[in-house]
Amino acid sequence: MKTNNMQHQYLVVSTTCPDEEQANTLARALIESRIAACVHISAPIRSMYIWEGKTCDEQEFSLQIKCLQSRYTELEQLVLRLHPYQVPEIIAVPVTHGLPAYLDWIKDNTQP
Repeated sequence: MKTNNMQHQYLVVSTTCPDEEQANTLARALIESRIAACVHISAPIRSMYIWEGKTCDEQEFSLQIKCLQSRYTELEQLVLRLHPYQVPEIIAVPVTHGLPAYLDWIKDNTQP
């Protein structure tokens, strides 16, 4: 029997990539390894930030990754291994509510 409570601790994890090819490579690796159930890749966005004392103004692609908290460490390791940035954005936000059928789908598609 499927459960739709929050015991599985669902996450939405954000990262960015410098180009669409890198974003696609990372997204595919995450879903094919079943670490993530789904990755949304945005159209190009503009990011402004300070890096090593300089203001940067760059085009990037944003990734919104849906996964279980139990797979977060694997997700972080895979992103760090494949990402071209020295310090990539990796921010996880817990999901506190969601459509039970969708949450079950995430759980079902992130099993090792």
